[in-house]
Amino acid sequence: MDGGATHNVETKHVDEKNNNEPPGAISLIFSMKEEVGALANALATFKTNGVNLLHIESRSSKASSGYEFFVTCDDSRGGLKEALNQLRQSSTSLTILSRDQKAHDSVPWFPRKMKELDRFANQVLTYGAELNADHPGFHDPVYLARRKQFADIACHYRHGQPIPRVVYTEAEVRTWGAVFVELTSLYPSHACREFNHVFPLLVDNCAFRADNIPQLEDVSCFLRDSTGFQLRPVAGLLSSRDFLAGLAFRVFHSTQYIRHGSNPLYTPEPDICHELLGHAPLFADPQFAAFSQEIGLASLGAPDEYVKKLATCYWFSVEFGLCQQGGQRRAYGAGLLSSIAELQYALTDQPQVRPFEPAKVAEQTYPISELQPVYFLADSFDDAKERMSAYAHTIPRPFSVHYNPYTQSVEVLDNQERIISMMQTVRGDMGVVCDALRKLSVRM
Repeated sequence: MDGGATHNVETKHVDEKNNNEPPGAISLIFSMKEEVGALANALATFKTNGVNLLHIESRSSKASSGYEFFVTCDDSRGGLKEALNQLRQSSTSLTILSRDQKAHDSVPWFPRKMKELDRFANQVLTYGAELNADHPGFHDPVYLARRKQFADIACHYRHGQPIPRVVYTEAEVRTWGAVFVELTSLYPSHACREFNHVFPLLVDNCAFRADNIPQLEDVSCFLRDSTGFQLRPVAGLLSSRDFLAGLAFRVFHSTQYIRHGSNPLYTPEPDICHELLGHAPLFADPQFAAFSQEIGLASLGAPDEYVKKLATCYWFSVEFGLCQQGGQRRAYGAGLLSSIAELQYALTDQPQVRPFEPAKVAEQTYPISELQPVYFLADSFDDAKERMSAYAHTIPRPFSVHYNPYTQSVEVLDNQERIISMMQTVRGDMGVVCDALRKLSVRM
């Protein structure tokens, strides 16, 4: 693959070795009847069965006027199965979350709060400093040492911190400049309208220039002000489930290193050219941001086979999507917008182009290291979002989810009380809309 290397969101259960929890950790959310000693009795259940608790957190329940409790248990010892059976009898609600979907017939674990992205941010499938033998920088000790520096930045980053600034070398800036000059000459005629609208704003606000590699922190702040999206440094490729979970919170896991300078127009993996030139501009567009988040929300708690389908939809849209504008095809996928060769190829008559229908897209196979033989065409970002939303409703999971931007958390809608609470919020928002329309009609 040339300069448009993408996030290969392969589905697999990731190894827990880089997590703060031991292998076999499982999380529970439960509510107890409001009575004296209810929580103490629940915790005694774990103690009696020899289950070690790694984390305990209480919080206001969205389902009732009481409280719910979030606990993480060590599933490698003790009688967790027995403890769960007893807890089911004494609790008013119980949800089991696990990194291993096969364990205890549980819902696959997913983050409820943005800060919980810290739990898997370092569980990469490939580590940024460990390159394959066919990588252009494999035999370059200086480049390998530099990649380790970037990997260390990502591994030590935690939610809420500013992204550390990097002083890029002259060689790294030259590599960026070579890619920047080639791509920006193609954008006016090949990129979608929304991309070309945002790009000059990045030039003005984030110093997008041929002689300067923008800082992730500056771009993240710009995106946050535009649509609520933000960047987070990552050392390498994440699993499908973890990468898509970040999008649910409007968080994009971004690499900070740059490709090897021996061949500026080629990279076998995502790098900062791909992230900032390909992805960043459209995350500042409200419709595209909403579409991307829709894919992420659909992945939360979904079975593995559906996460794989959603990852394929992501591949053929956010990475390699085409859209129709003014009677012509334009690119909006980051894999295209960061690749000189594929950006030109995709708009020729050589590849097949099919309508963006998520149920069909999800079944399409694709190559990772060569030009795509098939692309999918969306009428608009709004239309693509509505289609993804409809497809998400077909995913078999026992609840729906809603992102609360005020608390930066995901709310699980699995009972009447939570649904009523959300309806009250929607009613309030509709009241504001109706009032605005009334005032507008008076002025007209």
